[in-house]
Amino acid sequence: MEDLSKFVPKVHFEQISIKNLVSNQEYQRNLSVKHVRRTVANFDLYQINPVKVSRRNGINYVFNGQHTIEIIATVSGSRDTPVWCMIYDDLDYEIEADIFANQQKFVKPLLPYEIFMANVEAGNDNELIIKSLVESYNLRITPQKVPGGICAISTLEYIHQKYGFHILDRTLRLCIGTWEGDMNSLTASMLKGIAKMAVAFEDTMKDDIFKEKVGIFSARDIGRTAKERKAGSLGYAEAMLIAYNKKMKTPLHWTKLYTRKNGSNSEDNNPETEIEETDADSGLDE
Repeated sequence: MEDLSKFVPKVHFEQISIKNLVSNQEYQRNLSVKHVRRTVANFDLYQINPVKVSRRNGINYVFNGQHTIEIIATVSGSRDTPVWCMIYDDLDYEIEADIFANQQKFVKPLLPYEIFMANVEAGNDNELIIKSLVESYNLRITPQKVPGGICAISTLEYIHQKYGFHILDRTLRLCIGTWEGDMNSLTASMLKGIAKMAVAFEDTMKDDIFKEKVGIFSARDIGRTAKERKAGSLGYAEAMLIAYNKKMKTPLHWTKLYTRKNGSNSEDNNPETEIEETDADSGLDE
């Protein structure tokens, strides 16, 4: 019979106080204080994984889990706090470094859709609220860009978290009312651009005028003009503002689009920002 033990790591588990762990190996990345603070603020005991430790010459070297131990030390207020450790007794420094360098090489990260739906199954309020809102417009959350679906999941969550339910609701209402659910309009940059306008201009921007004047142009027209102006959602917001203001006696003021309440432009660098196809010039700019 085949020896299956060769497929089982030679490890054992111990609880070790954080003060007895060493995690300053040269091959490790620098400790991210920002990451530690963010995780501490959202601490969940069920998300804590065992710390991987190489025991060499009686010293417990952490080669995977340096952030974990700092998070637990911060939350507990003591470096005497023990953590579960998966201990290897047969590694040398070079093997530790190789394991650290390659530990994520063949790990499949969770997609935004998978995370979102898991949160729905867990009954978490934010995801349930967003899902219900999207479905109230006869759309659905989808993993890919398809007719009747929204795959810009991180963007929906971002707008809901940063600006609140009512801005997300208005964003979807304007987008769907303007382009009747065209899947080219339900992109991350378009949704964020509309949200920026809703926050910047509030009630001075009229929904019926937005639908009438911006809706003259297709979602692709808006996308082409946006790319000529600025990257990301700010370019989309500018393109829609141009369309909205055409031949208006009392146009919306551009300066309001750049106020601090709209947040930093760095938020435009969203991994879900999609690249639309380009055709002929739209002639949207004045």
